[in-house]
Amino acid sequence: MPAADPLAFGAEGGLFRRLRDAAAADWTGYTWHPFVQRLSDGTLPLKAFQHYLIQDYLFLIHFARAKALAVVKGESLEAMRSKAAGVLAILDETKLHLRFCAEWGLSESEVTRVPETAETVSYTRWVMDRGLAGDILDLEIALAPCTVGYGEVARRIMADPACDLGSNPYRSWIEAYAADDYQALAQSAAARIDFLGVTHGGDARFTRLSADFAEAARLEQRFWQQGLAAA
Repeated sequence: MPAADPLAFGAEGGLFRRLRDAAAADWTGYTWHPFVQRLSDGTLPLKAFQHYLIQDYLFLIHFARAKALAVVKGESLEAMRSKAAGVLAILDETKLHLRFCAEWGLSESEVTRVPETAETVSYTRWVMDRGLAGDILDLEIALAPCTVGYGEVARRIMADPACDLGSNPYRSWIEAYAADDYQALAQSAAARIDFLGVTHGGDARFTRLSADFAEAARLEQRFWQQGLAAA
């Protein structure tokens, strides 16, 4: 029996781990993309990071909309309350994100006037399409790779021998996702997938769900790649 992966979120045998394992190559290509590796060792060009930050701000706007759809799709009042709180948290995060952008020389006017790239459009609209076409599990599968993946990205960076936070220009970004509160959020998102896998027939739907999970990981790869291409 293989040893448990210390970087992985979710419970052993749960739906999230099974989806992650089924999409292992795509998942690793996302969570240890060359963009992430260069974030880790501090060699990522600032222009690449700035491009990413702007598009990530635009992404968050649509991520909030998808979370709002999760309120509509929620299977219980408790779930609806949780998702409603999540929408408000993301909307608050957009304000924090603008202040975060300012750390790297990006003003609010610069950020808000940039159009979405094809990579941002394709990813965000795909998430909404999966949510509109399916049920709450379909939507959460489309959302989870972003939330959980960033938690794993931070874990990978923190475990990387090439990472020296003391001299890393992207230290505050790394620490934001390595922080206990974000790590708890990522774990909660993985546990949500495990729960819905039980209540919404995850085993019977595994083939389709795993295809969606893998596609989300590939879309995340393209999101990183656009940053490198902009440098």
